[in-house]
Amino acid sequence: MNIVNILEEIEKVDGEIYERLSPRRSAMKDFYSMGKKIALAAAPLALGSMFNKAYGQTLPPAVVNTLNFALSLEYLEYHFYNHALVAAPTLTIPAGAPLAAITTIRDHELAHVNLLKGALGAAARTEITYAMTDFTAGGTFPTVYSDYVTFLKVACGFEDTGVRAYKGQATVLKGLSVLTTALQIHSVEARHASHIRQMLAANGATIKPWITGSATQSNDTGVSAVDAVYAGENLDVQAGITITGINGTAVTRAAAVECFDEPLATADVVTIANLFIKPGFKL
Repeated sequence: MNIVNILEEIEKVDGEIYERLSPRRSAMKDFYSMGKKIALAAAPLALGSMFNKAYGQTLPPAVVNTLNFALSLEYLEYHFYNHALVAAPTLTIPAGAPLAAITTIRDHELAHVNLLKGALGAAARTEITYAMTDFTAGGTFPTVYSDYVTFLKVACGFEDTGVRAYKGQATVLKGLSVLTTALQIHSVEARHASHIRQMLAANGATIKPWITGSATQSNDTGVSAVDAVYAGENLDVQAGITITGINGTAVTRAAAVECFDEPLATADVVTIANLFIKPGFKL
């Protein structure tokens, strides 16, 4: 979840959100570039200030609900990685680059939590905590915290979902100054997903740094339980043009699929998020 997703969700309950923010585009530009200038710890105050200026001192209930849903997703992601680092006694993440990478991702999720809590202030929902057993998803991933490769595969599902979710917001921001920033964020998230995939490949998995597939299969992780993450990723038709064999070339279906990522709608992201936790639990 990120500022782009948040604005999209708020627009559904407040169609004037962009008009409210437009007079302050210079302030928003400052917010988006602040990571290059000041400590990330200051970001929650900046986000809170942005929404307070748009709406006054009190956020509308629908906006509070939207931001709290985003916060719920960030709690989910943070606890997934944090358990792996500090609480899983039988999971060994190799020292060096692998441990550093997972630690960095965990810290990013915590930063997102703090960002949203700062925006919501007293309206922020009570912290959602998860036991390690929650992430076995009722037995779907029984070894997620005992087998390093399984952990990486589940993490891959998380990250690939995030990349597709970012892409789903591009049309919403068309013509807005924030689109450039959204694309910058999207590219970083894609690199995270690619890095997890390369970590998998380094541990023997047959997987590429990008999503590949065939005419009938788009999930290349080898974990059938996350099929929904990759649904629709095996399309080889873009803008009405079939890429496979385009103009009589030898472009294969797999190559055509690899060339394009497909977006995910918000409702699909919600459904997918619930694949990673115990049955019956709702965000």
